Amino acid sequence: MKQKQKQAAARFTVGIDLGTSNTVVAYVETGSDDIRVFEVDQLVAPGEVGARPLLPSVRYHPAAGELNPGDLQLPWPQASEQPGGTQSPVIGQLARALGAQVPGRLVTSAKSWLSHASVDRLAPILPWGAPDDVAKVSPVAASASYLAHVRAAWNTRFPDAPLEQQNVVLTVPASFDEGARALTLEAARLAKLPALRLLEEPQAAFYDWLFHHRVNLRDELNDTKLVLICDVGGGTTDLTLIKVHIDANGEPQLTRIGVGNHLMLGGDNMDLALARLTETRLTQLQDGQARLSAASLSQLVERCRVAKEQLLDANAPESVPITLLGSGSRLIGGARTTHLTRDEIGRVVVDGFFPQVSADEMPRRSRAAIVEFGLPYASDAAVTRHVAAFLKRLAAQSREALGEADGNSADDTLPVPDTLLLNGGVFRAHALTQRLADTLGAWRGKALHVLQNDHPDVAVARGAVAYGLARAGNAPRIGGGSARSYFLVLEGDQGICLLPRGTEEAHEVHLDDRVFALRLGQPVRFHLMSTVADTRFKPGELTDLSQGDFIRLPPIATVVQRQQASDADERPVKLTTSITEVGTLEVNCIATDDPSQRWLLQFELRRDEASATTHEDGESARHASLDHAIELIERAFGARASNVGPNEVKRLRAQLEHTLGPRENWDVALLRELFGALWDRAKRRRRSADHERLWLNLAGYCLRPGFGYPLDEWRVEQLWSIFDDGIQYIHESRVWSEWWTLWRRAAGGLSEDAQLQLLDAMDFLQAASIKKQKLPFDPAKVGYADMIRVQASLERISVERKIALAQNLLERLRKPSENHQTWWAIGRIGARLPFYGSAHGVVPPDIALPWLEAVLALDWKKVEPAAFAAVQLSRMTGDRSRDLPDAARETVIRRLETLGAAPAWIQMVRETVGLDEADTGRVFGESLPAGLKLIGGA
Repeated sequence: MKQKQKQAAARFTVGIDLGTSNTVVAYVETGSDDIRVFEVDQLVAPGEVGARPLLPSVRYHPAAGELNPGDLQLPWPQASEQPGGTQSPVIGQLARALGAQVPGRLVTSAKSWLSHASVDRLAPILPWGAPDDVAKVSPVAASASYLAHVRAAWNTRFPDAPLEQQNVVLTVPASFDEGARALTLEAARLAKLPALRLLEEPQAAFYDWLFHHRVNLRDELNDTKLVLICDVGGGTTDLTLIKVHIDANGEPQLTRIGVGNHLMLGGDNMDLALARLTETRLTQLQDGQARLSAASLSQLVERCRVAKEQLLDANAPESVPITLLGSGSRLIGGARTTHLTRDEIGRVVVDGFFPQVSADEMPRRSRAAIVEFGLPYASDAAVTRHVAAFLKRLAAQSREALGEADGNSADDTLPVPDTLLLNGGVFRAHALTQRLADTLGAWRGKALHVLQNDHPDVAVARGAVAYGLARAGNAPRIGGGSARSYFLVLEGDQGICLLPRGTEEAHEVHLDDRVFALRLGQPVRFHLMSTVADTRFKPGELTDLSQGDFIRLPPIATVVQRQQASDADERPVKLTTSITEVGTLEVNCIATDDPSQRWLLQFELRRDEASATTHEDGESARHASLDHAIELIERAFGARASNVGPNEVKRLRAQLEHTLGPRENWDVALLRELFGALWDRAKRRRRSADHERLWLNLAGYCLRPGFGYPLDEWRVEQLWSIFDDGIQYIHESRVWSEWWTLWRRAAGGLSEDAQLQLLDAMDFLQAASIKKQKLPFDPAKVGYADMIRVQASLERISVERKIALAQNLLERLRKPSENHQTWWAIGRIGARLPFYGSAHGVVPPDIALPWLEAVLALDWKKVEPAAFAAVQLSRMTGDRSRDLPDAARETVIRRLETLGAAPAWIQMVRETVGLDEADTGRVFGESLPAGLKLIGGA
């Protein structure tokens, strides 16, 4: 109600395109149809403020005293200094210019980071790969700073109509999942814009075109049946199909029938490709340097972006010079210059990103995506191939819209839309527009109708305003509802449909046939997945999530407190879902005994602990002998009346293998069932040393690796509750060993706080042993070697703790008595690619390099883990802020070749590839459960 009252009182409707490269604002006054672009005041040079239609979405973090505070004054009040004495960041055009001159201080592509689930997007990690003395900011905070700048500029221009009181529409990529959308809303909240509406960018571009042609829209769309919107921005390629149906009154009815999956491919990739081309020339000018640092490459990318725009212009010169400045005292003397030519732009950008391919040519897949600056870019840079894959996926709907063969999917001919709308700054270049139109025309057999978009830089912001007018009934409206179907993850590979694709906004979907138990007084979490597939799911329908293109979303959670101490532990609830008017998924729990009682489930926006998972070829059916296996567990850990002797307890594992088959073949669904049976009997694990040892062994084995399967987060939380209890049989070394093995196996599911508690406990035990403190047990029995393996597996602890841990281990390795297996731990701690942790928690290359040198000094034939450690320390990620120097990697490759190591290991050091099953087992310390595939972060 408050939102509607605000809309009624608002003076303006405002559209904000929070872009990867630029932020654009457009507006219209209530009662008018004159949509204008708002020129944003920003620093365009030191001491000079100018109003520009584009606000570059970049931040420059100056060093203390680097810039004169008087040169950074804006027309509104601002803090001159940040905590720690550093200067406030520079935002906009001047920031971009400074970033092209000084390496390592420019925050770019924050929007791309919002959709990158392999890092904590609320953690201060940008500029990626910057030195420690550079202030860092989170992707969410960076995005918020651009919106806050816009708000300040607007409120200075319109003090009587504050932006936060207007009808604001903020655009997002159609491919953004709920996590990225929620993070965008969080950025808006931080910028003091808590009430706004989200709109997908391709739709916004089409709304702009519709508004421009609203007077003669019938004539413009009379021959159109299907529109492909291809929006290639700075960070993403966003694809959308709009069906056009002319109704009985001759009016066009518009329905979105499909959107593309998230595709991190755009202008940034083009700039990076050009930077890599020029890098080879620039490094040849400086002896002994094969690759630029991450900071210098960032500077070079900015230079190449400017050159690209010049060389794609209609009046482009033959070539443009690219100069890379030195750093520090070598700022001028270290400058190097090369040239980019117009022909190279045609080869790298036009032919490389928009090749003329056949309609049946799909994107090429590799074992891992291309990674640079920490972002996992699309492994195939050809936009045209991704368009072909998108059209193939939506072939049935496209045929129906085009009236071809009644939507018969048996026809192998790719149905190509008859109309094309191109948007994004890259399409200011006629060569790119023409290439894509020609390629689609060749697929179709005749030319497409290309809708005119004269201002692709500002069309999305203008279209957001036009959408606001359309909602008020003053312009055509696009229907289609939710672009995705959403599912609640159940046990096994099953999911229940919460909200089907096509559900219109504000329409609530009730799951009346399902009742859930809402625990009171503690967090309750639900895990969700989504898909853009065109399958017609029904609310409440069960489906197999292991089959098809399903994307895991962050969990949703709430805490419902007891109103009275006498309240029951649980409350029965039903779920209801809707797409809100804001444009996001909303899930509520509604009490079955009182429908007026409802609780909103909020998305948890920190990195999803479950990572991205699929379950391929896993047997989801219940194991035929599971009940008998549970009977065996009950006999060992059940009531005391069972009168089970010590020998029978010791034989339990063998009995389970006899019943279920070899345990290495137990699939993940069976393992989690067994863990549940063990957890139900956890209180009886202390009957004897054998009971405790066996329970710890089986529980850890059945829960490994602590994540990757539905509800694992909840399972690990339950398991963590026994940590403070410790073990009962403190004089038994085998019990201590299983205790540490349990936590190593479950480490991937532990939170950062839990991992720190675990590390502190081990540090205390080790320190007490060294100082010969009096303990109630023999320190020699606590399992030092097992503790090392646990410590090395804690990927969520800080980089500083990892470094201290490794340095301590290296000191111990100087002693001849130290176990050679400790080198495995050095490799894990300094690994370039985390097994489950965030990429920003990787030990810096300059720290890891001396560790590698220590490994290279070993005799690898005598020290078995040395080769593994070397591979982990030097493997190629493609992200030069993590990769070791080329020379170091080449040394490792030569040693591996001399040793006759597996080709896969050599390949991991030479190029960017993913871990295969065997390598994952070595990293984890043992094999992963059958049927569980973990798709690691970048």
